[in-house]
Amino acid sequence: MENSGEASRPKVAVVVFLLKGKKVLLGRRRSSVGRDTYALPGGHLEFGESFEECATREVKEETGLDIDRIEFVTVTNNVYSKVDKPVHIVAIFMRAFLANPDQVPQNPEPDKCEGWDWYDWNDLPRPLFGPLETMAQSDFSPFPDCYI
Repeated sequence: MENSGEASRPKVAVVVFLLKGKKVLLGRRRSSVGRDTYALPGGHLEFGESFEECATREVKEETGLDIDRIEFVTVTNNVYSKVDKPVHIVAIFMRAFLANPDQVPQNPEPDKCEGWDWYDWNDLPRPLFGPLETMAQSDFSPFPDCYI
């Protein structure tokens, strides 16, 4: 596949399965890619940033929550060519837990998200954002083995 410039280069995103008991935190997207779908908190990796640093920063920016026990889960390769602005996203999936379990998610970026809530992994809202939908339809579980 030919690369026709900066806009067509893949972008790297870090997304976070933020877990609380048997639930995951999801928000309904307002951005052009995946509009009105439910997605995990996350965003683009900045130059020189580790996956863990990006996960911490993005969760804080998007939800106001502090996280810990951050670990790599998997990576997906996602090409969205049938949208107004085609995009190729390499998504790094991380898993994390609340630093303080009494924290409540906020919505400091209402222009990007309608709000955050906790959902049971076996009863997720629909529609899900593409990469998350693919994972939810497989045998994948975001929970560590000790949760199963």
